[in-house]
Amino acid sequence: MIEKERIIPRIILILQALLRRLPLNHPKLHMISEELGKRMAGFKGETALDYTLSFLDSKKYYILHDLRIPHKDSFFQIDTLLISTKFILNIEVKYLAGTAYFDPIFNQLIQTKDGIESALPDPTIQIKRQESQLLKWLKKNGLPAIPIYSCIVMSNDRTIIKTAPANKNLNKIVIHRHSLLDKVKYIEDSIRQENVTPKDAKKLIRTLKRQHKEPNPPVLERYNITEGELLKGVICEVCNHRPLVRKHGKWLCMKCNSENINAHIQAFKDYELLIGPTISNAELRKFLKINSSHVAKRLLQSLNFPTTGTKKGTQYILSFNEDQSKKAKQKTRQQSDGLSFLLNPLLGPLLYIFH
Repeated sequence: MIEKERIIPRIILILQALLRRLPLNHPKLHMISEELGKRMAGFKGETALDYTLSFLDSKKYYILHDLRIPHKDSFFQIDTLLISTKFILNIEVKYLAGTAYFDPIFNQLIQTKDGIESALPDPTIQIKRQESQLLKWLKKNGLPAIPIYSCIVMSNDRTIIKTAPANKNLNKIVIHRHSLLDKVKYIEDSIRQENVTPKDAKKLIRTLKRQHKEPNPPVLERYNITEGELLKGVICEVCNHRPLVRKHGKWLCMKCNSENINAHIQAFKDYELLIGPTISNAELRKFLKINSSHVAKRLLQSLNFPTTGTKKGTQYILSFNEDQSKKAKQKTRQQSDGLSFLLNPLLGPLLYIFH
């Protein structure tokens, strides 16, 4: 049973938003695009594992993806955690093309792709550190001890795995995706008794989910990009032109002539990802490049954002979920339909003023 779903990492969403909001001639564009490519490849590797995991017995195994758990003054992260009443399996996922050579002398992973070698941190050291951190975390939280195993899964089936002849035990730690089920069965068969009760396993899962903290990496700060460098306005989903023009309850693209009643939702998300979790009416008008405070208020209220403060000090908390987006789209569509029959030569100019 999947207890914590895998979602698109926030860092990927931030990088995508940043690329949307930077001029095409920005000097950092190439570096950001390169990082996004690497992050997307890593996420692709993690999602490739999900199909394999779907063959496990959902009544025996609990799966948690993308955990970030506090440890001392920092956090430790786990790609996928498999929990049963017999053991825990910590799965570190790597998606690499070409050849992956595990160098036991210098403790590094050397990737060779298209004749180019790249040195990467040794994930075998990483999983040992994760095991230690997880054991300490179990003890600190008063949870029962349970055997912890770890493995590194190469989710790209074409990756060639190599190591030094003396490093004979590597195949017990590093495996291809198609060998994961055999690995789980081997561990399962090697343990005769249950080490925790189903109740204890559920408590462990609840504690992990409760203590998990979503990361919020300061990407703009890392790339030394200021808010003033970001492009403002609502962006056309068809041709990427900006800013769209607000007219009669719709967003109009003056380049491709497309219309959209919900194009502002992505702009709200970009603001939350790049600038901050709260926004005022004035800040929204500046970011969307609109003049009317009434229009800004309607757009903010259409998404049912929680608020703090009153009157001009009102701050809207930019929180998003699927149901919220559906309701907003339905509401704006109803508003648009309700206005359409009024758009006659007499009332059209008046409505335009308020929109």
